[in-house]
Amino acid sequence: MTTANHDSRTTFVVLISLVAALGGFLFGFDSAVINGTVSALEREFSGGALVTGFAVGSILLGSALGAFYAGPLADRFGRRWAMIFTAVLFSLSGLGTGLSLGFVDFVLYRFCAGLAVGAASVIAPTYIAEVSPARLRGRLGSLQQLAIVLGIFISFLSNYVIAHYAKASWEPFWLGIKAWRWMLWAEVIPAVFYCIGAYFVPESPRYLVQRGRDAEAAEVLRKIGEADPAAKVLEIRGTLATERAPRLSDLLGPTRRLLPIVWTGILLSVFQQFVGINVVFYYGGLLWEAVGFSQHQALLINVFTGAVNVATTIVAMSLIDRVGRKPLLLAGAIGMALSLAWMAVVFHTAPKSGLGTPVVAGWIAMSALVAANVFVFCFGFSWGPVVWVLLGEMFPNQIRGSALSVSAAAQWLANFAITLTFPVLLHTIGLGSAYGLYALAAAVSFIFVLRKVRETKGMELEQMG
Repeated sequence: MTTANHDSRTTFVVLISLVAALGGFLFGFDSAVINGTVSALEREFSGGALVTGFAVGSILLGSALGAFYAGPLADRFGRRWAMIFTAVLFSLSGLGTGLSLGFVDFVLYRFCAGLAVGAASVIAPTYIAEVSPARLRGRLGSLQQLAIVLGIFISFLSNYVIAHYAKASWEPFWLGIKAWRWMLWAEVIPAVFYCIGAYFVPESPRYLVQRGRDAEAAEVLRKIGEADPAAKVLEIRGTLATERAPRLSDLLGPTRRLLPIVWTGILLSVFQQFVGINVVFYYGGLLWEAVGFSQHQALLINVFTGAVNVATTIVAMSLIDRVGRKPLLLAGAIGMALSLAWMAVVFHTAPKSGLGTPVVAGWIAMSALVAANVFVFCFGFSWGPVVWVLLGEMFPNQIRGSALSVSAAAQWLANFAITLTFPVLLHTIGLGSAYGLYALAAAVSFIFVLRKVRETKGMELEQMG
């Protein structure tokens, strides 16, 4: 193969992976855009902490359901059509949430958004893993997390700009319509691009072999740079249960219990959420307002935090295929545990307002901001991208779609639990104790990775088992 051909095929793989990663961008945007609207929703729906938590967290129930069913649907209809359907769901949910007139319809549309987010969390890493050469798979798999954090950053930035010109998220913006509605409608633009892009990408070669479409699979493999497509088709066929469609019962061992590798995927997903990362991304504005910052300052802090997240994910992409998955997870767990512990100390010892919330100022406020961004930094180069890469590649071919679905569903349920309980924890045990719990989860995650997680750097997908 000439250098020119090699470069063109690498470019092709990168381009189709970028299209798949647009699902991750929308995943991040849709998940985090709520951050800038929380104060407005509290006013709009006149609810307490639990109502606010449910309005924010309702997307995550949909995400768990979407993740659970996305794998089987992608195995039945193909990764490409699953991406197109997901893009349509993103578009509808963006329009619907912005048009909501009450709490019930808002929650229903956020649930619909969750179906799309959950599906994207499964389909994108599966597709990218299945079209990527082993030498590039870690970096291309990291595109999913890079897209997620870019989506988070862009949502923070658009929220800040809209709120800045409207003066507050609950004030009118264009056409006399409240700013928070425009924040939610902004999602429709990338959703349309995702739908168009997904229509033109090729189907996954592993799905095509699974459906007996070997000639098409060989052609896709040739386009992505496989030296001997016919031999690769035979290798893939040897690892697939082609006599029947994959099913969830494949995840059970001889004793009818979940396979150990599936448990590993589930616990990786749960620990990724139990460190409390989405408290920062969903409630950052509310959190910083609660400790004394104005909404304008809080939204600006969110933009900075989002930028840190993007930068560190790029660092992870440069390291993951050289350093490996497991060392990054271990280093990140240590950094998160220490930074979260410091935040717990700061918020626990800070003076309390009349409402019982900590009030930080001066060097204490700065140390809390630094600790929060160190936490995001440590998550960004480790547990953020690495978990998605591992979930896309760690399972055998026969169970990849279903196992990833179950693991991602567990992740969304854990995310829902953290999201729903944070406002309650904030008003009961306090911010310091809440961050203490997240620090403990980070410490336990280190032990779990050390004992249970297998390194997959440089391995072909057909070697997983």
